[in-house]
Amino acid sequence: MSSATAMDKHSGGVAEYRASEGKCVSIPYRGSVDGTLRDILGGVRSACTYVGAARLKELSRRTTFIRVMEQENIVYGGDWKQ
Repeated sequence: MSSATAMDKHSGGVAEYRASEGKCVSIPYRGSVDGTLRDILGGVRSACTYVGAARLKELSRRTTFIRVMEQENIVYGGDWKQ
């Protein structure tokens, strides 16, 4: 499932043989979702422009999607040396 809070709400708690997989955090109100949606749509438009897709439907035909199973950023992790 996910956080201990979600398991409490939907399953009656965390079973002894399971562990919670997430956290429940409260964040302050940041206003309407308008700005966030504009940012997401801008990113999608930009991606379509980069690959030459005139419509969202063309995006999958003009690109190759790969599944990344493990992502590691060593630049900010301290392991990177100049």
